[in-house]
Amino acid sequence: MPAPGLPRSVLSAPEHPARAGAPGSDAWRCFCAGFLGLALVLGLAAVAGIALLDPYGLRAAPGRMPGPLMDGNQRFMYPQVVRSGAYDAAVFGTSTARLLDPRDLDAAFEHRFANLAMNAATPWEQASLARLFLRQGPAKAVLFALDATWCDADADRRRTTFRPFPPWLYEPDPSFGVLRQANWQALTVAGRVLLARLGLEKPRLRADGYGVFTPPEAAYDAARAAAHIHGGGSAVEDAPPAETEAAPQGEAMPALGWLDELLAALPEETLRLVAFMPVHVAAQPVPGSKRAAREADCKARVAAIGRARGAGVVDFRVPSPVTTRDANYWDALHYRLPVAPRIVAALAAARAGGGDDPDGFYRVLARPR
Repeated sequence: MPAPGLPRSVLSAPEHPARAGAPGSDAWRCFCAGFLGLALVLGLAAVAGIALLDPYGLRAAPGRMPGPLMDGNQRFMYPQVVRSGAYDAAVFGTSTARLLDPRDLDAAFEHRFANLAMNAATPWEQASLARLFLRQGPAKAVLFALDATWCDADADRRRTTFRPFPPWLYEPDPSFGVLRQANWQALTVAGRVLLARLGLEKPRLRADGYGVFTPPEAAYDAARAAAHIHGGGSAVEDAPPAETEAAPQGEAMPALGWLDELLAALPEETLRLVAFMPVHVAAQPVPGSKRAAREADCKARVAAIGRARGAGVVDFRVPSPVTTRDANYWDALHYRLPVAPRIVAALAAARAGGGDDPDGFYRVLARPR
């Protein structure tokens, strides 16, 4: 019985806290469920969109060309060019070989070339791409465009750079890569692929991997280029990895073993070409120095490999009318666009059995079989 004089509200027991908050708790649970459901739907839609647009060409195969090449990192783009089976010849190298136009190479050697040279690629990365190319089918011609990094003693330890390298794209069957590409980068590239297919954005590279990455020729500034050449700077966004001291004479150069294996794995009828790219003399070792002696040892080893494997070896990395002229370069490593056809013509001449260039542009260290 209620105590006399006390209001009923005071004597009544308060509602249970959980019961009192039930309406708010229900709303919170609904919000969380809706948010998680929306996130799941959007996530599945993103994965499905990436799979449909196939930004890395996981479905590329002979007779099925990949879509537009839209990623800025060639390490993600070139496996699909290889898997398309559209090319029976390829260039492997760094940015010092990227200006070699496959159409010029097609005309010179009568094969269908893809330019698979990658910005700042290490020898290990180049060899990984070459192995994928060789697994795809019989190669009719290959060109290994070498920089001094192939002579480094630590090439087997410095396998990659700060740029991401996706080993799953280099596997024989990358089918399960659809899950590995479920990330923001792939979604961004897929969006660019969609824009390219709608005609709203240009592909970053041609279907054969070629793209002019140097500034427009009309923008060439001789004074600025000279400052880059002799000051150690770079006029382009991407450059080959910094060259370390080459291995001392007689020391192991592990990357040359990979080169030998790749050349040995080629069919007998395959045209094999190896070339040291023409960097400016400012980037070449000083004659008579220890570094020059080590580089000469490296070139001699490459020439021996070439002779043993029937490969032509051409050396553009020498003082010449091209490499001593500042006006031919953007910086110490990257020649201008008109130099590239001269390199192709020189390689064709070397294949035809010609010797060293009379003007000194190149030396033939080994003639192709």
